[in-house]
Amino acid sequence: MTAVANLPILNISAYKFVQLDNVAQRRESLLQVCQSLDLRGTILLSSEGINLFLAGPAEAIASFLDSLRADPAFADLQTKDSYSQTQPFRRMLVRLKKEIIAFGVDGVAPETKTSPKLSARELKQWLDEGRGVRLLDTRNIYEYDLGTFAGAEHLNIDHFREFPEAIKQLPAEAKQQPIVMFCTGGIRCEKAGPMMEQAGFEQVYQLDGGILKYFEECGGKHYHGSCFVFDGRVALDPALQPTGNLLCFACQAVLSPEEISSDKYLLGQWCPRCYREPAERMREHLQQREAAIRARASSQPGCQPYDNVRQIYVPRRYAGLPLIDFLDQWHPPTTVAQWQRWIDAGRITAAGRSVRATRIVKEGECFEQSMPGTYEPAINADIRLIYEDPWLVVVDKPAPLPVHPSGRYNRNTLSSLMADAYPKQKLRVAHRLDANTSGVVVLCRTQHAARMVQPQFSDGRVDKVYVARVHGHPTWDATECRATVSADPQVGGGRLIGTANGLDCCTLFQVKRRDADGTTLMEARPLTGRTHQIRIHLSHLGYSIVGDPLYLPDRATGNAHTIDVDARKMCLHASHITFTHPNSLERVTFQSHIPDWCR
Repeated sequence: MTAVANLPILNISAYKFVQLDNVAQRRESLLQVCQSLDLRGTILLSSEGINLFLAGPAEAIASFLDSLRADPAFADLQTKDSYSQTQPFRRMLVRLKKEIIAFGVDGVAPETKTSPKLSARELKQWLDEGRGVRLLDTRNIYEYDLGTFAGAEHLNIDHFREFPEAIKQLPAEAKQQPIVMFCTGGIRCEKAGPMMEQAGFEQVYQLDGGILKYFEECGGKHYHGSCFVFDGRVALDPALQPTGNLLCFACQAVLSPEEISSDKYLLGQWCPRCYREPAERMREHLQQREAAIRARASSQPGCQPYDNVRQIYVPRRYAGLPLIDFLDQWHPPTTVAQWQRWIDAGRITAAGRSVRATRIVKEGECFEQSMPGTYEPAINADIRLIYEDPWLVVVDKPAPLPVHPSGRYNRNTLSSLMADAYPKQKLRVAHRLDANTSGVVVLCRTQHAARMVQPQFSDGRVDKVYVARVHGHPTWDATECRATVSADPQVGGGRLIGTANGLDCCTLFQVKRRDADGTTLMEARPLTGRTHQIRIHLSHLGYSIVGDPLYLPDRATGNAHTIDVDARKMCLHASHITFTHPNSLERVTFQSHIPDWCR
């Protein structure tokens, strides 16, 4: 074998149905031979035989075939040959398969019986003479579309496994007529022919060597188009040369040179056949991603008991306190007695060691709280994806759903669920929403985006619009509240209003509609971002939010923090958010859907 017309790469395809044993050892031996000769391609091995597609220098291919034919099982193996300028395969694979050509029909054994074979030259002579035969293309639809024999029939199949059912479409008279079936290299017909005979077809012939052998011996007469091949050349013309077609990575369509030059073709992304306008692609992508997120949330991952370990870091303002005092001030809803019981039981540790309640804590020090058999409350799984780009993910958070792990929640949180949906990235939540508050939440996909976006929230450069339904009818149409809010939570998780050392706050309120049921729909625009700010300010003004479990009517305080998933929703919703995009540096606005209680 020598290179032809300065084409240095010899491409061969071959198959043989023969009973094989020790296929695992044969696999290792074949792989070693191919690697030593620097060949590339694919070899399929099974107990029913071998199917191979290889490429390399002619001398290396000859050496491989000498080695293979030294095995009595393959002594008479015949190949179909063509030459190319470049190597069409990227790597060398030798795989073990149940079948060397997937068919899935029992009782078909080509190593013992096949249909009569018709040589390429005999078929050409029959077609030259105009004999009355039915030409049956057994290949898949995308191969048929690229080229076939003149007048050939196709069964409109997408996979060879569909062939047994598809032949039922043929008319009854076909069972008495001569049928010549063909495929790329002949291997499919080895199984299709006997199967058709079992189904009652009386005159079935198979084209020996398939289309490639016909091209090699007869050229392109009676054949229209090109032939799909399963390597980087994609398609060959009757001269066995690449046609310039490519395969779309996205939809696997075979593309013509004209389609490749289209402005709707992008290598590795899309082609004119699967191209979607950017807005449509975004919608489809968001729908797929959203479905995955909601499926994960619907599984309620925190509702199956598990052993949870929560990390507790010491903020600067608590440095120097005894551990028990730090824990009490850090999380007031938990009693000192409960913290002490956990410390005594070894559930609070530092660097894997138990600690004492009197230990003095340091800034940035990390303690771990072990919580075996953790069971989290159920959450609302109706997470909606509003927007995604390489820098941001924007979601419409339902309620109840905590944003961050805390208290009774860890896995059943937005940040945990989103981490599952984006496993190769570290998403950073740009701001907070209460578990009971629904609406827009912004997450950053890169550290750079987080550095650009998070300070906008802390510096008050973000425009936020909320809608709320409150008890009562305010006498004013618009007002401003500047009451201070305490920095630290109280027992029960609430904050104090109007304290002398509280944090400065400002919220603008505007009445949108006073309803007959005694409630009012209003818009809230927080100019600062304190915990529970809108809820506290409305309670302070005497108009508590409908469904709020903590800030009750008449300025009373409840003892519940996060509502149950089946309870009445708290009527506070983050409707719009506007900030500067971390990449374009333009102001962008994202809007959530309107809750039913707003309508």
